[in-house]
Amino acid sequence: MSNKTHLYNRIKLYRIAANLSREELAEKVDVNFQTIGYLEREEYNPSLELALKMCAVFGVSVEQLFSFEPFSTTF
Repeated sequence: MSNKTHLYNRIKLYRIAANLSREELAEKVDVNFQTIGYLEREEYNPSLELALKMCAVFGVSVEQLFSFEPFSTTF
């Protein structure tokens, strides 16, 4: 049995709204663009540092971008 907590996110929604490619977002937060794909598919949980960098890029709070509960599909 896994103790890993599932973390939901709206990264793709905010990325598209900001008109950023995965590559552009990756450059802004200093990761490989493939990491953005893993995060968007919720296959990987970001470090606190990376989560805060992403929130800064989008100008949102952590709670707006990440949640332990599923998000609705809109902002």
